[in-house]
Amino acid sequence: MPDLTRMRHDYTLGRLSEDELAPTWVEQFDRWFGDAVTAEIPEPNAVVVATADADGAPDARVVLMKGYDAAGIVFGTSYASAKGAQLAVNPRAALVFPWHALQRQVRVTGRVERIGDAASDDLWDPRPRGSQVAAAASVQSTVVDSREELEERVRRLDGQTPEGKLPRPAAWGGYRVVPERVEFWQGGSDRLHDRLRFVLDEAEGGGWLVQRLAP
Repeated sequence: MPDLTRMRHDYTLGRLSEDELAPTWVEQFDRWFGDAVTAEIPEPNAVVVATADADGAPDARVVLMKGYDAAGIVFGTSYASAKGAQLAVNPRAALVFPWHALQRQVRVTGRVERIGDAASDDLWDPRPRGSQVAAAASVQSTVVDSREELEERVRRLDGQTPEGKLPRPAAWGGYRVVPERVEFWQGGSDRLHDRLRFVLDEAEGGGWLVQRLAP
């Protein structure tokens, strides 16, 4: 096994100060997401989504963000998936955008809500037909006997449906993570990282506080 204690890099690409921070979390996120796109980071919209079941047992996976605005961050999935079942009983999530090439990460925590049928259609319709068929044929997170079984389900559905895009299955749709905390993390030399966090202050009518966290 490689010596993991030596697998470390000093973070020297930048700093993040309160003076440089945008007025709102979504404006700051927009800046950093734009930087990730410009830097040609592979799939900059890839985000770790962590959920928990009714007993508090955690689970995490990587999905693709499909949109964001001041209301929150959106992704699509099967409502019948493991995360869908977990969100049904515990509608909260944590997100991490790991932009390692920029020595940055963004962490988001908040409640989760479904985005509705029309907005879910807007996520589903642009998908290529092959992706739609695969999603519709697969009961996500369930146990299957083999790869061949999955491929046969896809072939069968593909042959049974007209050419063109498929209608969105009722069990597939979008979720929005409504932020309560959004942390912007910039790696620093000697592990003296910059961590600035927007925190929703419900006592002040839904305003946001900015806090600096120790690394």
